Amino acid sequence: MITAAADDGPWLDEQAGRLVRPYTVSNGRTRPTADLDLLTHVTAAGRPATGHPGPEHARALALARAPVTVAELAARLRLPVAVTKVVVSDLVEAGLVLAEAPSYQHAPTDPAVLRQVRDELRRRL
Repeated sequence: MITAAADDGPWLDEQAGRLVRPYTVSNGRTRPTADLDLLTHVTAAGRPATGHPGPEHARALALARAPVTVAELAARLRLPVAVTKVVVSDLVEAGLVLAEAPSYQHAPTDPAVLRQVRDELRRRL
């Protein structure tokens, strides 16, 4: 049985999962053009979108009305981080979002930082 929920974006099949593969969202691209990491804060620039952004781009833009990290966007969009970074890069290039690199007091691979990201994601989801 194929079902679609308003907040799930692409069509889903209960057993097969997504019917639209994640890399279709990014037109097969695997590398973002903007320098982004998991903790980069993304915020909508307040400009109206021109043209017709894809559904994931539109959802990412809507989620970025308030500052959100790339990691949180990936979780909420239910997309791999690599695909989410390409989507965010597209929005940055179009001037629709601002991406602010985090300021680290510790290295981004520091286990304490990674635990903090994990705990924050769990709290929000």
